[in-house]
Amino acid sequence: MDTSNRENADSAGASQEATGVSGAGPGDRPHAFDGLAAAVLDDRGAVVGWTGTAQDLTGFRADEVHGRPLRELVADLPHDLRRATQFPATGRVRLRHRCGNTIDVTFRTTRVSGSTDVLVLAAPALHAADHQHGAALLRALSAQNRITIALHDTDLTTVQTSAMPDTHDGRPVQPGTRLHDVLCAEDAESIEAVLRQVLETGAPVLGRKQHMSWRDHSMRRRALSLSAFRLEDARGRPAGVAALYIDDTDQLRARRQLDLAREVAERVGGSLDVVRTAHDLAGVLVPAFGDLAAVDLAQAVFDGDEPPERLGGGDLHLRMAALVPATAAWPAGVKRGNLVPPLSDHPLLRRFQHGETVVYGPDDFVALIGGRQPIEQFLPPDAHTVMTAPLYARGLTLGAIVVWRTGLSEPFTEDEVDLMRQIASRGALAMDNARRYTREHRAAMALQQSLLPPTTTDTPAAETAGVYLPTGRGAGTRGDWYDAISLPSLRLALVAGDVIGHGIPASATMGRLRAAIQTLADLELEPDELLTRIADLVQRLAAEATPGSHDAMGATCLYAVYDPVTRRCAMASAGHPPPVLVRPDATAEAVDILPGPPLAVCGMPYETTTIDLEPGSVLALYTDGLVHRRAHDIDDGLRRLTEALATSCRPDRALDETGRALLDDLVDEAPRDDATLLLARTRAVHAEDTAHWQIPADPAAVCEARAWAARQLTAWGLDDLLFPTELIVSELVTNAIRYGRPPAELRLIRHHVLVCEVTDSNSAQPRLRRARTTDEGGRGLFLVAQLAERWGCRHGQSDKTIWSEQPLAGAHR
Repeated sequence: MDTSNRENADSAGASQEATGVSGAGPGDRPHAFDGLAAAVLDDRGAVVGWTGTAQDLTGFRADEVHGRPLRELVADLPHDLRRATQFPATGRVRLRHRCGNTIDVTFRTTRVSGSTDVLVLAAPALHAADHQHGAALLRALSAQNRITIALHDTDLTTVQTSAMPDTHDGRPVQPGTRLHDVLCAEDAESIEAVLRQVLETGAPVLGRKQHMSWRDHSMRRRALSLSAFRLEDARGRPAGVAALYIDDTDQLRARRQLDLAREVAERVGGSLDVVRTAHDLAGVLVPAFGDLAAVDLAQAVFDGDEPPERLGGGDLHLRMAALVPATAAWPAGVKRGNLVPPLSDHPLLRRFQHGETVVYGPDDFVALIGGRQPIEQFLPPDAHTVMTAPLYARGLTLGAIVVWRTGLSEPFTEDEVDLMRQIASRGALAMDNARRYTREHRAAMALQQSLLPPTTTDTPAAETAGVYLPTGRGAGTRGDWYDAISLPSLRLALVAGDVIGHGIPASATMGRLRAAIQTLADLELEPDELLTRIADLVQRLAAEATPGSHDAMGATCLYAVYDPVTRRCAMASAGHPPPVLVRPDATAEAVDILPGPPLAVCGMPYETTTIDLEPGSVLALYTDGLVHRRAHDIDDGLRRLTEALATSCRPDRALDETGRALLDDLVDEAPRDDATLLLARTRAVHAEDTAHWQIPADPAAVCEARAWAARQLTAWGLDDLLFPTELIVSELVTNAIRYGRPPAELRLIRHHVLVCEVTDSNSAQPRLRRARTTDEGGRGLFLVAQLAERWGCRHGQSDKTIWSEQPLAGAHR
């Protein structure tokens, strides 16, 4: 070391001493230790240069160590170095501190160029180890694929960075660049705002979710976790920002896929309607999986049938069942309900028909369409990738899921193709369940509709209109029914019933009960007696049913018989809601009727209630689905029904129109039960169209009865019926006098038929039989059966009536 260098070193030490800089003890941190301690040794190992950092490290001033061998400052110097004048290139020793303690240091030596002097650089061993570990940590973090470290100066210019994940060329960002030079403007501005905040406040940012796209590759969008820390110099002043980016794209994608699969499991399959199921399936895919989604179904699926197997191109008979979002700018040819255009026999189509999920671009889409129609009518704008997955269940291709990605969206990955296979498999199962339900529902509806009577009837007793609304829930059709049964003597039976259970078993039970009631109605039983016999039938059906069918073996029923001659209506209820009567003056009320037990309960009596009805009155029979509403009790529902009937049942309004309007107004959008309503507007037979005659208990009265009947028919202008009517009256009156008990009565009723009735107090049932040649009697009812269009017998509480009907020439209803 030359003289000038020594003088400079001495002056540096003197300057530091003059400014009051003193050494710190080994247990204290120097207030300004920003570099390495340095000393210059001559060829004998004596100190000829001493820096301020060396003074900070050892506490010795330059004048205290000048000219002294450096080995005197080293504690525990190895024996092989005590007499040597040369120091090893690197090593670790313990230096004495001025205060008497020692300091572990790591040193490095190097010869000064052009001189025999040696430069020694030393640093506390702990600091050197920290530096080595920090450098090793930095190198390890930089080597991770998912982790990027970037150092920025106070202007946010990149000073140093490792290679960012998924860069377009795989090279690190060059020093001196700004984020705007490599990232999309929006993402660069967002990240710089975070880094600027850290630089200004010093508060670190940890794990901030951030999206990032490269400016030259904007479709590759990454999800990052950003952490940022402020860098400071030795005096605590901001020196820059260190940013740590952890790529969470794959983890986020996996989490989203799990969320999507869970949402598909929760949302798809809750409805048993094929169109609703298709809409739910498309709805969960947008925007979580794609920008646009469509579900196309085979035409047969809409009807609940199995689609035919089909390979190759042509018209696949697919119909667009769902498009999501519905508000998107779909092409003109893509509308819900439209048919999918014929497709070419393309390899992609073949793969789809064999159950594969395929991904292709606009060019392949054009090839599939085959140029038969303008591609603009079917290709969504700005679409770059489409994925099509078959809805494949039980060996049947029910349809397809089509998902489009448009604009800046990334293309589909293999992981997403696998996910779509799972979604399509679950969706196909839900769709097949909905299809099979549709088939069963349609079969049950067809069965129920075939078992129900005509919606409107027109009889001498009343005009009727029935309305049936099936349930909107997934349970299927139920056993609600109504009936209007024409009875002899112009009477009319009205029935409303509700079978417990749902589906085809309930419809089948309903059909059996309706047939039984029609059969018993022809026997002209009183309402209470008819319900008693029906209850016995239900008990027998329940005993014969399998354990799983017991729920369809109970029912409620209301049976009413209206006589337009007497203008009286007799009715009985088996656990059924009471009918509502609307009088001609528009007042309405529920009929006060005592309900008996439901038909599944035997051993309890039923009671007949009789009311008088004015002509033009409307009697409404219904099932509880019409008065049961969500959040309303049945009493409130009955009140609402009564008020609606009083308002709607106008003489100038058709009954079927009134019934439909009432159901639309009173029933929820998705009713919990079937709703049935039967309206009957009553009529009456005028008094001049009926005639009565009391039959004396005398055989001679037969001749008088014939004469009376002849006079009445002549007065009515029915001379063409004189001969058969005289014979019928003669036979019936003869039987009443011979076999019956007084009092007896003969009644004639004129309408579209001529009704002849003979009533007596003997309850014995007359029988039609074939008399032998030698018999003197037994031909009366045989003659009646030959002369009349039909005849029969009905029983009252204490009498019986034998009746016959003859059609009137040119009569019309």
